[in-house]
Amino acid sequence: MTPPTLDARERQILEQVLRCGFAGIDDLAQRFDVTPQTIRRSVNRLCEQGLLRRVHGGVDSPRHGNLPYPRRQILNLDAKRRIANAVAAFIPDGASVSIGIGTTPAQVAVALRAHSRLRVITNSLNVATALGGSPGIEVTIAGGPLRPTDLDVVGSGAVSCFSAFKTDFAVFGVGGIDRDGTLLDFDVAEVATRQAMADNCRTSLLVADASKFGRPAIARGGRLGDADHLFIDGPVPTDYLGALDADRPRVQVAASAETPARQTGETCS
Repeated sequence: MTPPTLDARERQILEQVLRCGFAGIDDLAQRFDVTPQTIRRSVNRLCEQGLLRRVHGGVDSPRHGNLPYPRRQILNLDAKRRIANAVAAFIPDGASVSIGIGTTPAQVAVALRAHSRLRVITNSLNVATALGGSPGIEVTIAGGPLRPTDLDVVGSGAVSCFSAFKTDFAVFGVGGIDRDGTLLDFDVAEVATRQAMADNCRTSLLVADASKFGRPAIARGGRLGDADHLFIDGPVPTDYLGALDADRPRVQVAASAETPARQTGETCS
């Protein structure tokens, strides 16, 4: 599936709804300083592509689970790339790295392509494809049933694969981060796979853009303080500072781009 092409306003509307759960037409019109009719045209296009769902007074997410991978690829892309570059600068040549599923870990793989003497273990075909052909990188991929939309393997096959290695680093994302610091995903098999990565590495790197804070997902497993490092695109939201332990995770804020992908300081009404 080819990622849909959205303009800047449509991307920001989509990101706000995924972050907040709902957005009202009048609130969106005020935020973007356009008429409600203009917002409705943008919203209708997003709904026609299955990215959002019209409800009374506004729009919400069309499903309780995660959006399909190609649609997630376009969300917060600048933030994901900045996070990925920070992770790539953190990981030295000659390291062993397990890389998990999701669009941010896939961007980390892209950022690692210039590394040398790297050994990568992954359960994501997107990661393996990004690194394939890089002369200084050896890739091992987990076996098992392939999820057709996300092109990854989760569950027992991936758990067995990650458990067979002890890597220097593990790079993984999450579906969401609850206010009490609980890490959330959309499937218990995703949780088990992520925990296998964390249990079988020397240093764990959680990668998450700002939209993951407060994003609902049904499967729980692990806490924010379990990760050694948290790579994010901005400061940890104030409401979540209490979920950080005294020394874990160490928060690594990616360098700001000249033109951010979305506005900051927004609130969900």
